[in-house]
Amino acid sequence: MKLIIQIPCFNEAETLAIALAALPAAVEGFDTVETLVINDGSSDNTSQIARNFGVNHIIDLKTNQGLAKGFMAGIRECLNQGADVIVNTDADNQYEAQDISKLVEPILSGKADYVIGERPIKETPHFSASKKMLQRLGSWVVRKASGTNIPDAPSGFRALSRECAGQLNVYNDYTYTLETIIQAGRKGMAICSVPVRTNKDLRPSRLLHSIPDYIKRSAFTILRIFVVYQPFRSFMTVAITLIAAGLLLGVRYLYFKISGDGAGHIQSVIVMAVLLVVGFQTALIAFIADLLAVNRKILEDLNNAQRNDRAEKQLSEAKDGGR
Repeated sequence: MKLIIQIPCFNEAETLAIALAALPAAVEGFDTVETLVINDGSSDNTSQIARNFGVNHIIDLKTNQGLAKGFMAGIRECLNQGADVIVNTDADNQYEAQDISKLVEPILSGKADYVIGERPIKETPHFSASKKMLQRLGSWVVRKASGTNIPDAPSGFRALSRECAGQLNVYNDYTYTLETIIQAGRKGMAICSVPVRTNKDLRPSRLLHSIPDYIKRSAFTILRIFVVYQPFRSFMTVAITLIAAGLLLGVRYLYFKISGDGAGHIQSVIVMAVLLVVGFQTALIAFIADLLAVNRKILEDLNNAQRNDRAEKQLSEAKDGGR
């Protein structure tokens, strides 16, 4: 059994050595533990520090692709290197590395395919009130969209089985945390969370440039998740709201018409007509979006199958070459 611990990095020269030094050299249940660093277009010597530390695998992206694409680049390479289980952690040593054994235990025991580390958010002093609120909101959205019960969906400390990792795709450039849980849940994978410890803050969050920016990005991510993974429900909710508003205006106009004051409320008829037309058009979009979602899922499954076949072929060729 091989475990690969991957660390996405962007200009992490100040903290990467600390995070690497904390990683366990051996984890119970695995014959081999390797490390992989994704250097996401860093302008400092992040990559050199990884090499100096003897990191087993290093991916050097030419330009900064963002956390989500860096995460997926690491997943693909871990699969190519024959990982049975993949652990993702941060380069700022936010998570207690000794809890990796707790993180992988549900996978080793066959209880889960995807395990999320649940941070003690309420007891974390460097998390602002707005960030804690958005963490809870994001987790709630993920629970609704995925049918899972993960209390800390934005946590980046997570473990994936090889089977789970081979079925994930990320379309969001901002972050992978919410989307991958939804995908795994909708594919029927077993997902759970385990409590993990955190370390003191070594640097400000790279995703949190400012509170307004974080709120804007998080809100857009949450909205996009609903539209992408619940298209029929999302558009039909809007359609029903518009149609209901139009009907209410129609009832209002009829009331005044019967009362003999209809001439003064003709604008209600115009607004009612607009709302009803837009509402019915949105309902049609809901059906079209649902069909597109089915098509996307089919293409996604085909892409995953091709990617996994390539990974298995590359792994087989590497084993044959080593004989």
